[in-house]
Amino acid sequence: MRRAARTLAHLPPASAGLRIGLFGGSFNPPHEGHLLVAQTALRRLKLDRIWWMVTPGNPLKPLHGLPSLAARMAAARRLTRDPRIIVTGFEAEIGARYTYQTLTYLKRRLPDVHFVWLMGADNLRQFDRWQNWLKITHMMPIAVIDRPGSTLNAMASKAAQRLQTCRYKEDRAGHLPLTPAPAFIFLHGRRSDLSSSALRGQSKDRMDVNPV
Repeated sequence: MRRAARTLAHLPPASAGLRIGLFGGSFNPPHEGHLLVAQTALRRLKLDRIWWMVTPGNPLKPLHGLPSLAARMAAARRLTRDPRIIVTGFEAEIGARYTYQTLTYLKRRLPDVHFVWLMGADNLRQFDRWQNWLKITHMMPIAVIDRPGSTLNAMASKAAQRLQTCRYKEDRAGHLPLTPAPAFIFLHGRRSDLSSSALRGQSKDRMDVNPV
């Protein structure tokens, strides 16, 4: 974290009072399911912006074969035309490998911005494996957006059970960005069956059939 604390990253524009959702991941590749999560969060949480944070790599996944940060950021930008969704790779600048490092940096750098951490329900299932995950829950509100095949498993996870005492009803979603942490909400709505792992598998299959 020392490197992250010393480095002044190039962040997207932000000012005091803005409601900004933080949507992080390796996005290998980004797809319509990711975009739907971002759009749902924008609408339901009444956010001003979403920072689509493309990470250098997921510590819980192998880095072998991971496309470059620049390539994944370019793919994410091609996917969305909404000016409120801003694709950024600043985590590489500050040397952050873990979400806890990133959020600590942002809270220190922009203490007057109302941040909300966003994640798909598939990530909630393994949230308790993240570094300092309990501390993350006390840093900013968390919004989990439903994903196909993850609803029941996600809500039965260790993290979800721990967060039950601070769970907010969906009809109060618009208040979440201004709610002190810990605060947690699970949003249901339109879902996409697409997944990055399935798309990578399809790409590999095409390469096996049509070798270059």
